Amino acid sequence: MTHLTEDARGVYVIAVTPFLPDGSLDLDSTDRMVDFYLEAGATGLTVLGMMGEAPKLTVEESRLVVRRILARVAGRVPVVVGVSSPGFAQMQTLSAMVMDDGAAGVMIAPPSSLKPDDQIVGYYHQAADFIGETPFVLQDFPLVTGVHMPVTVIKRIVDELPTCVCLKHEDWPGLEKISALRAEGTLSRRISILCGNGGMFLPEEMARGADGAMTGFGYPEMMIDVVRHHESGNPDRGQDIFDAYLPLARYEQQPGAGLAVRKYVLAKRGVIAHPTLRRPGAALSDAARAEVDRLIERQEKRLKEIG
Repeated sequence: MTHLTEDARGVYVIAVTPFLPDGSLDLDSTDRMVDFYLEAGATGLTVLGMMGEAPKLTVEESRLVVRRILARVAGRVPVVVGVSSPGFAQMQTLSAMVMDDGAAGVMIAPPSSLKPDDQIVGYYHQAADFIGETPFVLQDFPLVTGVHMPVTVIKRIVDELPTCVCLKHEDWPGLEKISALRAEGTLSRRISILCGNGGMFLPEEMARGADGAMTGFGYPEMMIDVVRHHESGNPDRGQDIFDAYLPLARYEQQPGAGLAVRKYVLAKRGVIAHPTLRRPGAALSDAARAEVDRLIERQEKRLKEIG
């Protein structure tokens, strides 16, 4: 597998981690999920992200999941692995393991303890030292991490660390940040910008200069179609498709409930066998499932109307 580069584009779907009802890994569903994402047109996969319940896995389980996914992908698309951890030793160990197994790169989010700009930049210098030549994705997700990275900080990281090849942009609001990063002269080199937040602002993000998405949604084909139509010069068609899925995407963005919604949808679609979240993690109520079902019905009706 070739390494992740600054040219990464398209949709890198954040993969969920399927579990059986008892909380053990469901590897058969993992295979089916990979097939589903690739058939939908994903240009890459990202595993062990925040929505992949990575902190709930042991190191051994993490490697097992990554190996299973890499074997199923069989080199068809790049696979990025989240290696964020409280300490650099675990980050280094997991990075080395997954890269040896065939991953294309890793993703690193900052710990919530980082506040001043110099601390953030210093942290990524240390992380880059520990993972060596491994290309990494800089995850900018202040709504969860509590770490705010202004353009000046991202510029320093990109300019000073050549192994930083991609920004996972999840600031909200963050459209002006994309424009600033894409402005001529801001960065010393162009890196990939792939956006998150469930694709909630994907049409606008693409118009601002993003290269695609690195996020999840129960219907990843929405993001794939939005990016494809934008790149083919038909953003209005992409917007029409986006609008049809927006009510469900909005529902999935509820803090604390989003992953349960996504897994319920994937199970309903037959992608995974069970919507189980590993504890701590609650299932949807009957009322919530009924609401999701209604949104899916309306979504299908709207898609038929727009053709």
